[in-house]
Amino acid sequence: MGWVAVGDSYEVSLVDGKMAARSTGSRASGRPLKTLPKALRDDPEVDRLRQLSQWLDRHAAECLARVDAWVVSSLPVPTGLLARVWPDPAWQGALRDLVVLGDDPAEPGFLRDVTDTGDLRVVNLDGDTVRLSPVSATLPHPVRVPDLADLREFADELDITQRVEQLRRDTWVRPANLKDRDTTINDFHGNTVPNRLAARAATLGFRVSGSQVRCRVWEAGRTVEAVMWFDEDYWDPEATLGSLSWSVVDGPTLRLTEVGPVAWSEGIRMATALSGALTRMGEKA
Repeated sequence: MGWVAVGDSYEVSLVDGKMAARSTGSRASGRPLKTLPKALRDDPEVDRLRQLSQWLDRHAAECLARVDAWVVSSLPVPTGLLARVWPDPAWQGALRDLVVLGDDPAEPGFLRDVTDTGDLRVVNLDGDTVRLSPVSATLPHPVRVPDLADLREFADELDITQRVEQLRRDTWVRPANLKDRDTTINDFHGNTVPNRLAARAATLGFRVSGSQVRCRVWEAGRTVEAVMWFDEDYWDPEATLGSLSWSVVDGPTLRLTEVGPVAWSEGIRMATALSGALTRMGEKA
């Protein structure tokens, strides 16, 4: 973004999304100043830029949240939509280097570019940049990523950093020895954590409703919600966790044996993130 003149001797702009000012005097170096001069803080132009900066921050957060939802639910995304949003730096930053699947689910690759016609340029496990032209693409949850270990190793070699947790997302495998009638996990029951659990849960991206923390996943054609109960008194320095269970939204509570691999992994991930404790209910992948 360009620099905007403010007053007689300054210009302001957004540099890396942050407010910056520089002097335009005869001895000015042209470099941004370390702090915004007090004389500019109430200037209308500075206020407009400040509001723009805040909007850009919210927009970037919304893009990350939307792409995270695509990854969690492994939803097919029309490549025409990817082509429309890719020029936006916020969308591109959220999408770049995610593992993507085209028409062949056994051929994953890292997304590097999207053309204006919706073609995808990806780097495959052979290190080749290939062009894919599917109608839709999937950004899979890591429990559904083929060759996950190889992709993690290759990502390290390429020094890839994903803005949305995918390859390095903590995943959990449902154990095989569950009882058919069980509907709850009590491994976390009674664990105490610092107060303001609701605020911390929201910061981690989970939904809070009353005394419940919730995490939704679209899986196998239905929306499944993991629910962690907690007891938190405003005056108490600690919150106490309760049971963890899963249910179909607007439907029945699921037996543990009925919970799908993604819903299971995301539910345990939520519970461990809130409690800071590990569980015996499944192996960490």
